[in-house]
Amino acid sequence: MAKLGSKKKPAVARVQTGKRAGEIIRICNERGWQVIVGIEPDKPEDISDIKWLLKNFEKQPRPQIRSGPLKVSPNDYCPCGSGLKYKKCCFDKV
Repeated sequence: MAKLGSKKKPAVARVQTGKRAGEIIRICNERGWQVIVGIEPDKPEDISDIKWLLKNFEKQPRPQIRSGPLKVSPNDYCPCGSGLKYKKCCFDKV
């Protein structure tokens, strides 16, 4: 199953103004999430996908900053900060 905020399953948000849409897009771009934002002035705002991502984004472990040579095993979280395991992220890029 695709992860929310990925290309296969983008987050969906409905807002009432273009300014608010810009804010949502900026937040998602900073974190590398894919998002579809619809501007519908006559309907209530629905940003539940974005709220869920923000709540769970903060729970993801951050890579530890180490001095000296970086030793990463395939099951460690990737040092690039993506929140993915090294073997699923940058392992093939080396």
